This record gives sequence, C-alpha cells and structure tokens, in this order.
Amino acid sequence: MAVLCDWQIMARCRKSEMVVPFDEELVNPASLDVLLGDHLMVESIYSPELVRVDISHRTEDDPFMLHPGEVCLAETRESFNLPTDLSAQFVLKSSRARSFYGHMLAGWCDPGWHGSKLTLELKNERLHHALPLFPGLKIGQMVFHLMSEVPMKHYGLEGVGHYNNHVTVMPSVA
Repeated sequence: MAVLCDWQIMARCRKSEMVVPFDEELVNPASLDVLLGDHLMVESIYSPELVRVDISHRTEDDPFMLHPGEVCLAETRESFNLPTDLSAQFVLKSSRARSFYGHMLAGWCDPGWHGSKLTLELKNERLHHALPLFPGLKIGQMVFHLMSEVPMKHYGLEGVGHYNNHVTVMPSVA
C-alpha cells in the first residue's frame, strides 16, 4: 500500500466524485483536510439512544460546546465515494488533538465505500473546559492508500458494506 500525495489526491478528486464537495485548498502533502458537518448525535440522560442535534446554525463565535468527558458522533461535511483500488483513514488534525479533542480511532474506510459522510466518534478529553464544535471546523484529515490489488470483496458490493449511502451522522448498525 502506498499513500497518495497531493497531486494524486487532486487528480483523483477532479476526475471523479471521490470527495464531494472537493476544495483544493484543503489538500495537504499526503492528506485532505475534512470539515465538521451540520449534525451531531449526543447522549441524553433520559434515554440510552443518542439524540440527533442540528448545529447548522452554529458558528465559531456561537459554537455547540462539548463539555469535559462528553462524547458525540459527528459527521464530515464531505461525502466520499472511494474507488475499489483505494482505502482511506481518518486522523485528527494535530491542532485538534493538541486542544484535547479525542477520536475513537474507528476511521478506516474500505475500498468501495460510497455515498456517505464519515461518522466521527469524538470526545472532549479535557477535565475542566468545554470544546467548541461548529460546521466548517477543520476536524481532521483523510489519508488515502493505494491498494496493492483490487480486493475480491470490496465494500461497494451488496451485503458487504453496512455504512454505504449514509448522508448524515449515523449510529452503529451492528
């Protein structure tokens, strides 16, 4: 497996809908920055089910606040359509990690995953202060890996991929 570099990411995104919307300004030497989307799912003391929260009206000056120790599911603004010869991995931006945003490390995206925003499992690792969440926040980056071969069973096949065509943040389906 090889990691795609900047010009390879740009070429793939320009000729297909691998990342929608695609913004060249978000391309790094070996990754693509992704932005926080408009919806979260948060815990409620009243139910074990997560509650969907629309943060589309929130801004950097008036963010949704994730309090110390709280967790949420969030979505990327971008939707992905990975070809069968690429996998991808989400990692936090170092600036987010240095502010003590945590991610549960479930950001692996198999070849053929398509039609979906990435759901992120976020946590405020701070002890005393809340962290802001708002649409457009540079939350992380996607690293794209060129597969050595196209897999026999890729994620786009019927019955293989459980998280295809999810246009908003989603809880576990397993």
